Amino acid sequence: MTTHAPTRRRRLALAIAGATAVVLAVALGITRPWMPPVETAPIAAAEHGGVSPAPLILPQHPRVLVFGDSWTYGSAATPPTDGYAYRLADLIHGTTVVDGVRGSGYQKPGLDGPDYPTRIRALDAGIAPDLIIIEGSINDRRENAAAYPAAVTATWNAMTAKFPDVPVVVLGPAPQVLPVQAGTARIDRDLTRLAAARNWWYISPVQEHWITPGNYRRVIDTGAGRDHPTNAGHEYLAKRVHEALERFSTAPVTAADGAHPDPAK
Repeated sequence: MTTHAPTRRRRLALAIAGATAVVLAVALGITRPWMPPVETAPIAAAEHGGVSPAPLILPQHPRVLVFGDSWTYGSAATPPTDGYAYRLADLIHGTTVVDGVRGSGYQKPGLDGPDYPTRIRALDAGIAPDLIIIEGSINDRRENAAAYPAAVTATWNAMTAKFPDVPVVVLGPAPQVLPVQAGTARIDRDLTRLAAARNWWYISPVQEHWITPGNYRRVIDTGAGRDHPTNAGHEYLAKRVHEALERFSTAPVTAADGAHPDPAK
């Protein structure tokens, strides 16, 4: 587990790079295939018959626990501390505590540690995060599908027991190959439903088409990286996660019929 805070040099570089990209895009009237679409919709509970989660309220310099698999670990990034979970610290102007274990999942033990619920029970409660992001995991796609919802429920129960009253955002699996594998799509559907049942925000790289034929070669290292994100891919993922968090912070609470719940009731 690694704690990462933004550096002044990286913040300056990100600001310059972002400003340059915007100017070029406006001047040339073009977009790059790996850039996110202008509008994307986060998956909220209201889409599944409930009330959408409350807006995400974070302090000015939040401390975020990013928990997941090899993508969170930073696999294929050089160095791994350039992975999306580390880069996210700069974008949120805060600190990320990164806990990623390669090959792990809600059901599957990893190369460097056990499965998700076992790892969570071993976490230090002193981390005291302002937000928890649980990422993954495509590593469960070959495990027992019928047992998957129970494994997710046990994992999330363990996390909320360890860190009560801390908001949780679930980041679903991103496809490492295209077309999206059936197991990955099934995991995404299950996580969508289970997050909605808890009124938790859910980010779906599958449903939001983060990885497409147009950007695949730039985002995914199909060689030595063994279908993990490239450095550019990790940067892209960090930006997409940050954009989702910003949407969650401004999203109104709505009922399933689109109405705003009456706060007096």
